[in-house]
Amino acid sequence: LSDVDKDLLTSYFDSEVVDQIVALFQRILASPQRKARDFGTVTTQPIEREVRTDIHQAIRRIFSSRLDSTTDGDGAMVIAAANSKTNSGWKNNAGRNDRSSKPQQPKGKAGWALLGGDYLHFTLYKENKDTMEVISYLAKILKLRPQLFQFAGTKDRRGITVQRASVYRTQAKKLVDAGRTLRNAKIGNYEYHPQGLQLGDLMGNEFVITLRDCHFQGAGELDLNTKIEKASAIVDTAIENFAEHGFINYYGLQRFGSFSTGTHSIGRSMLQGDFKAACQAILWFNPSALVAAQENPEQQDSNVSRDDMARALALHAFATTGHSQAALDQLPRKFSAEACLIRHLARADQKNDYYGSLQTISRNLRLMYVHAYQSLVWNTAASARWKSHGHTVLPGDLVLVTEHPDPNTTVDNNKSKVDQDGEPIVAAEASDRAYTTDEIFTRARALTESELASSDCKITIFDIVLPTPGYDILYPANDSANIYKDFMASEEGGGLDPYDMRRKWKDVSLSGSYRKLLAKPLGKVKWDVKAYGAKGDDEQFVETDGDRMERLRHGDRQQ
Repeated sequence: LSDVDKDLLTSYFDSEVVDQIVALFQRILASPQRKARDFGTVTTQPIEREVRTDIHQAIRRIFSSRLDSTTDGDGAMVIAAANSKTNSGWKNNAGRNDRSSKPQQPKGKAGWALLGGDYLHFTLYKENKDTMEVISYLAKILKLRPQLFQFAGTKDRRGITVQRASVYRTQAKKLVDAGRTLRNAKIGNYEYHPQGLQLGDLMGNEFVITLRDCHFQGAGELDLNTKIEKASAIVDTAIENFAEHGFINYYGLQRFGSFSTGTHSIGRSMLQGDFKAACQAILWFNPSALVAAQENPEQQDSNVSRDDMARALALHAFATTGHSQAALDQLPRKFSAEACLIRHLARADQKNDYYGSLQTISRNLRLMYVHAYQSLVWNTAASARWKSHGHTVLPGDLVLVTEHPDPNTTVDNNKSKVDQDGEPIVAAEASDRAYTTDEIFTRARALTESELASSDCKITIFDIVLPTPGYDILYPANDSANIYKDFMASEEGGGLDPYDMRRKWKDVSLSGSYRKLLAKPLGKVKWDVKAYGAKGDDEQFVETDGDRMERLRHGDRQQ
């Protein structure tokens, strides 16, 4: 036992009883093939009712569910070996390191609640891979639907990234075993939680960026030390301005995909109800990639990546033959959306079921398409707003109610705690809700002229938000609202109406959200100027988390 667990048990029982419980547990480990009744029981002194639940849970946790505890008629606790039919495979598992065991799946919501919740959260580390590529691989190994995995956002393929992800009702041991087969990716740091991750469930991103081959005017005749000194002064000024004045809080380019047919155009077609066009956009490929694959099968000296060539060959094969297997054999695993459509549309009775085929794509990915359209609209509105008014705060601009409550609204702190019949009103505990109401409904309000004219007003441009289009948001109460109407009504905007965003298909019925017009770094921006060493352009200046794990694994623990 750990010291903490031993102290906990001693706070509940006499030390003699604790020794008897430990001895019972050791007998079970020594003879796992014996029946539960053969090990005997331990009976404690009477226990107060208020703490019995805590004790039952503590015993189950400390002894890995190999001990059961019940209460007799006198209030004493009876502790015995758990029945092998309800235990997590202890009969065939004498030690925790026996990998041949197959832990029993927890039963129902109560079983998962004992572990901590229905969702297993884990950290995903990857190098030069898409988030969905790794998720699709794990889903295949675990024989799960990719839709059961969730994450707050996708991370760039071209980089070394770390993010949290979650999976519904999956045991950690199974995920550990699947993680051992990953290439250029690692998973770990497992925790059970009552809720899974949703898109946008993150405060921000932390970046470590290396800019190479940097030059500045007049550096040609300077010695190395002077170059570094002057470069440091230039960078210091730039970083200071960046940190103080911030930046337009655009959605990044990765939000819009890496092919000529952007993800926002797929989302636009879905919002228009043109599901055929959405499928065609997903299955589109660049003809130059196909030509490169056909003329240069060895991919030598090609500007097109190997994966893009394979994708073009696969999609061309499906488009010309209608046969799914040959296309799927050529299609790289990371293109999960394309694979889902091919499998569905290849069936004779489903070849025109474009709506159904889109539903086979993981929900996170489906949402990314329509969110990409919202992001395009937001970026357009942000550019136009900044071009017209800059950093000036205007009447009708929006701020978040949680940050700047309406000064004319009062809160009733004496709200009745009984209903009309005089019965007490019992509110749900926070832990009983999937989300608090504030998390579900982010509210904004429009600023007034009198408010901005007040000497007490401290609102700046960094407080102003713009909405992404949806049915449950406010648009600015000034000329910025026209930006949304004009752009969304245009051909690029799809002829859509910002005030009509409800759809029959729930996944594309957008409630909208708010995003700050300008942003600043959340923490202090650190920087360093380095000169190339003996390795030249190939020198690695930053140790990745993967590098650090490998170094520690090989015994260099001093650092």
